[in-house]
Amino acid sequence: MARTVDREPAGIGIVGCGSAARGYAEPIRRLQMEGKARLVACCDVLPDRAREYALQYGVPRAAAGLDRLLALSEVQIVLILTPNRYHSQMAMAALAAGKHVLVEKPIAATVADARALVQQAQASAGHLVCAPFVTLSPTFQIMAQRISRGDIGSVYSARARYGWTGPDWAEWFYQAGGGALLDLGVYDLTALTGLLGPAKRVVAMAGICVPERKAAGTQVRVQAPDNIHLVLDFGDSVFASLVTGYTIQRQRGPEIEVYGSEGAIQMLGHAWAPDGYELWQNSAGCWQVFHDTRPDWQWTDGLNHLVDCIRTETEPIVTPEHALHVTEIMLRALESAENARALDLETSFAPARFGEATAARPPHKVHDPRRREEDEI
Repeated sequence: MARTVDREPAGIGIVGCGSAARGYAEPIRRLQMEGKARLVACCDVLPDRAREYALQYGVPRAAAGLDRLLALSEVQIVLILTPNRYHSQMAMAALAAGKHVLVEKPIAATVADARALVQQAQASAGHLVCAPFVTLSPTFQIMAQRISRGDIGSVYSARARYGWTGPDWAEWFYQAGGGALLDLGVYDLTALTGLLGPAKRVVAMAGICVPERKAAGTQVRVQAPDNIHLVLDFGDSVFASLVTGYTIQRQRGPEIEVYGSEGAIQMLGHAWAPDGYELWQNSAGCWQVFHDTRPDWQWTDGLNHLVDCIRTETEPIVTPEHALHVTEIMLRALESAENARALDLETSFAPARFGEATAARPPHKVHDPRRREEDEI
């Protein structure tokens, strides 16, 4: 067990006070209640929005820009929750200032920028943790353990699917540098590579089905693909496919399926909000259904993980190298779709290895799945 170092609560600074920042408000409040962290500052390109966020969530200071926030000695952790195009440059600035950094997905708009950010992280004193944090969910980790120990035999192929009709609160989702693959596909690509390891090649088809959309009260000309199908080659004839887009009205059924020589395992719910998993083993001859071991797990768990790593002086299990690999997959997939050919992938990473996971509560003992066990005592 990692040793917890006696520390003052880590100071958190938020960069970008939009929808993602609101999603992190409750996890930060809980960290404050536990004495592990405290929210000390926020900033936004729109100063009024930063002031409104500070007022709503009790943030002591609305800083006048990123530089002012990074200059605050009481800020040890910086959350980069801005539109995509700002992620890499702001994360690099925060690392250069000696901060620990959590950056929302995707980590960069180009592979070159993603590489530069990872290199900066490797040379910096602070940790860099990159969303999405799907590999931290107990359901994902149990699935990874079962695959690793051969519960479905040798893996042959996998499939993932995630989409919806698209956001209507911001225009940048549909502009160059945005799009469904970087917004939605990133979750399942992180999960697929987390389960199967680094991919070697990608081929894709992508297009724009809805050329104009309404977002933030205005008509937007769509510049980024909203309908993407891609295939990954993991070597040794192991393949995985992904369907993602802002073109899916509703979906039903497993989001991720992995097929092996002796069975199959599939995730229920979403990669960012699992609802358990199903397991087929030829030896059993039936589907086995396993409820989620932590139904209160949240997609913001990377912040909890980062705080715990700081307090225990341990390395995060979500690595920048994994985020770089997923970023390369996404950007090469878009290039593949444009040029109608498969493309080799250059990056790699070491998949995380997980210890035996146990259910926080037996499923039949769970009264309110939205609440943590300690909150029901």
